[in-house]
Amino acid sequence: MAQRFENKVVIVTGGTSGIGLATAKAFAGEGASVFITGRRQDALDAAVKAIGGRVTGVQGDMGKLGDIDRLYDAVQQKHSHIDVVFANAGGGGFAALGSITEEHYQSTFDSNVKGVLFTVQKALPLMRDGGSIVLTSSTTSISGTPAFSVYSATKAAIRSFARNWILDLKDRHIRVNAVSPGVTDTAGLNELFGGGAQAEGTKDYLASLIPAGRVGQPEEIAKAVLFLASDDASFVNGVELFVDGGQVQI
Repeated sequence: MAQRFENKVVIVTGGTSGIGLATAKAFAGEGASVFITGRRQDALDAAVKAIGGRVTGVQGDMGKLGDIDRLYDAVQQKHSHIDVVFANAGGGGFAALGSITEEHYQSTFDSNVKGVLFTVQKALPLMRDGGSIVLTSSTTSISGTPAFSVYSATKAAIRSFARNWILDLKDRHIRVNAVSPGVTDTAGLNELFGGGAQAEGTKDYLASLIPAGRVGQPEEIAKAVLFLASDDASFVNGVELFVDGGQVQI
């Protein structure tokens, strides 16, 4: 198997489950030294064990600047540079317009927008020229969802970051792209949909709306991220790559 990331240093935030975990495994499987973050130490320890290879777990909330600093301090203890940043940490919940609270707004924007912005900004002194940044957006950035406006707005902001940062970073030849997953079978999605039979029923309904006829798997999103991060995508810059089974194309 090709080792596209041999001797590369890769950051994956939100790497303890779902898309982040699958992507960290994929990077490690192609030879990278991977740093993952997660809020809970037990989940972080389990993820490090599951990933194997050259992986380091750093506990932290990427919505807190001090935790981001600790991440890059940990990187510098082992390496002098970073080749790839996958700014993936984030989340959100449902709240209709009339029910949105300041806390809901603040926590979602801190995690999904503030966290991504400063994860990337604080990586720049260590980023190699010619490196790659991949941001996790979502199909919700362009497709309306009831009671999901705050989360959707954060993902639209992420897509805008990619467009603008390619201009800020053009002299360093650092590419910035966004991956936008559709409905993906993760523990986080199951929790969002209420768990158990309720979650399965919701996923089955959503699958019926997707041209591919099913929901996505985290490993499928991971393959798209690795493509964007690799030299295979050397002339791909500022794009939003939808990995959604065709959901937003119809």
